[in-house]
Amino acid sequence: MELEELQSAWTQLSDDLNHQKKLTNKIILDMTKQKYQNKFTTITKYETLGAFVCFAIAFFILLNFSKLDTWYLQVCGILTLSFLIILPAMVLITLKKIKNIDIINGSYKENLKFYLKTKNRLLKLQQIGIAVGFIGLLFIVPVTSKIISNKNVFLTSLKTEQYVIFAITLIAMVFFCKWAYNGYLKVTHSAQELLQDLE
Repeated sequence: MELEELQSAWTQLSDDLNHQKKLTNKIILDMTKQKYQNKFTTITKYETLGAFVCFAIAFFILLNFSKLDTWYLQVCGILTLSFLIILPAMVLITLKKIKNIDIINGSYKENLKFYLKTKNRLLKLQQIGIAVGFIGLLFIVPVTSKIISNKNVFLTSLKTEQYVIFAITLIAMVFFCKWAYNGYLKVTHSAQELLQDLE
C-alpha cells in the first residue's frame, strides 16, 4: 500500500511539475510578446502622426489642385500626392504586420522567417522614403509655392537667402533622416533578439 501511495504521490508531483512548466512557459511567452510589441509602439505612434499630417497635406493639395495651371506643375502635384499617400500607408501596413506577429501560436522558425522578411521590407521602405524625400524637394517645393503664394518657381530666379534656406533644410534633413533610420535599426535589432531568445 505504501508503494502505491508513493507511486500516486510521484505521479501527482510529476503532473504538477508539468502543469507548472506549461504555465511558466506561457507566462514567459506572454511577457516576451508584450515586450516585443512595446518595441514598435513608439515608432507606430510617430508614423501614425506623420501619416495623418501627410494625408492632411495631400487633402489640402487635392482641394487646391486647380491652382497647378501648367502640365509640369500638375505632374509635380501628382508625384507629391503619391509620395504623401502611398509611402505612409505602406509603412503603417508593414508596421502593423511586424508588430502583430503571433509569437504565442506560431512556430519559432516561421515567426523568425516572417519577421526578417517584414523587417527588411520596413527598412527598405525607410530607405526609399529618405531617398524620395530628398528628390521630392524638386517636386514638392514647386507645388507648395504655387498653391500657397501663387509663384511658379520654375519661372522665377531664387534669391541668395532662398538658396541658404534650401541648403539648411537639406542639412537638417540629412541629420533627421540619419537619426530616424538609426532608431529603426535599433528597434528592429532589439525585437529580433527577443525573438531569437525564444529558441
